[in-house]
Amino acid sequence: MPRRREGNGFMDLLLGRPLTSAQAMQEKTGVLTGVALLGLDALSSAAYGPEAALTVLRPLGASGLWLLFPITAAIVGLLMIVASSYAQTLAAYPSGGGAYTVAKRNLGRGAGLLAATALMLDYLLNVAVGISAGTGALVSAFPALRPHTLPITLGILALLTVVNLRGVSEAGAVFVVPTWFFITSLSVVLAVGLFKLATGEAMPVQQPPPLAVPTASLGAWLVIRAFASGCTAMTGVEAISNAVPIFRDPSIRRARTTLGVIVGILVTMLLGIALLCRAYGVGATDPDGANYQTVLSQLIAAVMGRGVFYYVAMAAILCVLALSANTSYAGFPLVCQVLARERYLPPGFAHRGRRLALSRGILTLSVLAAVLLIVCKGITDRLIPLFAIGALMAFTLSQAGMVVHWSRHREEEGWRWRRALNGAGAVMTALTLCIVGVSKFVHGGWAAFVIVPVGLLVLSRVHAAYARTRQATELKRPVLLTPASPIVAVVPVDRWSHASETALRFALTLSDDVRAVHICSGDTDEAALDAQWQRFVQGPLQEAGRKPPPLVHVGSPYRALVWPLRDYLDALLEEVPGGTVAMVLPELLEKRWYRAMLYGRRSELLRSALLLSGERRLVVVSVPWYMRTQAHPAPHSAWGDPAHPGDSG
Repeated sequence: MPRRREGNGFMDLLLGRPLTSAQAMQEKTGVLTGVALLGLDALSSAAYGPEAALTVLRPLGASGLWLLFPITAAIVGLLMIVASSYAQTLAAYPSGGGAYTVAKRNLGRGAGLLAATALMLDYLLNVAVGISAGTGALVSAFPALRPHTLPITLGILALLTVVNLRGVSEAGAVFVVPTWFFITSLSVVLAVGLFKLATGEAMPVQQPPPLAVPTASLGAWLVIRAFASGCTAMTGVEAISNAVPIFRDPSIRRARTTLGVIVGILVTMLLGIALLCRAYGVGATDPDGANYQTVLSQLIAAVMGRGVFYYVAMAAILCVLALSANTSYAGFPLVCQVLARERYLPPGFAHRGRRLALSRGILTLSVLAAVLLIVCKGITDRLIPLFAIGALMAFTLSQAGMVVHWSRHREEEGWRWRRALNGAGAVMTALTLCIVGVSKFVHGGWAAFVIVPVGLLVLSRVHAAYARTRQATELKRPVLLTPASPIVAVVPVDRWSHASETALRFALTLSDDVRAVHICSGDTDEAALDAQWQRFVQGPLQEAGRKPPPLVHVGSPYRALVWPLRDYLDALLEEVPGGTVAMVLPELLEKRWYRAMLYGRRSELLRSALLLSGERRLVVVSVPWYMRTQAHPAPHSAWGDPAHPGDSG
């Protein structure tokens, strides 16, 4: 009969009651919640992707607005190619892992690890940038909160961590409302703006700030840089391919539908924003200027005015920006799970927690993001130079891997055009990666080209360590049957107690040769202990016809515990060549952690010291005795009943 779980009020309240493995299907998601869980990163980029491009074009003045639409159209074209590639990846590699799995199987182990490191960097930066951007927008609306920027970002990070530790279903339920609230609000703005544009009534309700005076001439490098900056709108589309296993069956169809919905909404938003910015004269303003406003703030005010709807829409944008980090909490743990299964990370990353969430990956992502936010003090501008580099690197490797995949699977229908599509995408994303890397290198982008190799090194070293361990422990022969060796059981005794009795009774079941050892540190009355030993141990055992164990006193002039005991055990091992010495440690245990702190951890320290001695003929056994409200002494007849060594515990 399975044992019932004991409740933990605080943890159940914070994280919810634990779920059994049989309830895993309840934690699968559908399309509606999938958009919220995996689409926040991509959808929120509509709020900063066009602004990033317009910021680069700002020196051109009004002429920069005319360039935004063709640049956005080029970004959308690249986005469609990448999305099409990932739609094929979903079916070809449904087990998850995305770019890592594709690159590893088609381009080799090194390319796979490079893709995994790039993905994890992208997810990490998405958390930091999303939270800091949302916080930045909040403190812009309420300047009094500016001194508390870092605590606010860390508070949002803690909230996201707790929500995701509660499981996929609860995280989806939390984020589905703000996600669709954002989509609806921005859709209304675009619909009204485009309707006014079509009817010739595109006059701003609220006049946007004047555009900057032109200070530069149009050049190819400026256009390329604007395109590269606008490509931040592409981040997030890879999350679906990494998270196919979280969808309900049929998982591939649901994942593809979710990807299509996300990309369709994002493309509509990007093109609509680009078109309306030109129509309403909305451009990027100086972030350090007194009249700074985000592009979306200007656009909503120009189309709808600064009424109730304006504040409702801005609240939705702020909310989604802050919560866009949640996409990483769906993707990062799953990439870690795939890596852990192949021993590039510790196995704990592959195990699910109390709510069937990949808790180790979630907590690791939160800790790393917290460090990044603290280092950058929660300021978005210090994080942006690193952003998008990891995603573009993963895009390039994934599509290059799919080119090789189609070359190996020529029996599938349409492999030629699929290969050509992925090849074009790989070339374009690689070119974009080079542009982004060069343009952002001196502004902090160089750090990405340091972090990625360090990540590669860490993953490789972890895998090498596991490979060495497996090689050292692997056995390919039958068990060796050797003659039984004599066992000498040693029980350390500080005083005569329930714990000492329980350990001694267990030792008597192991061997007839039992030694009790007392380390004389000057804190115990040895004569009184000898009298107790004679009365409570030696006498009853002799009456029962058993050999009584001697009590050996070992001196410790420096009041140490470990090394005098080690000296005694070394001498005992020499005394029984070929024999085994079993160290039976009595251990006093208390279930309540705050009471357990009162008893110290001497048994654990002693056990660790003995196990790390390297002596293969030394075995350490812990015998627990649990503290209870009332302790009943064991009956004297227990010495003659070795079949129940734990009665007193």
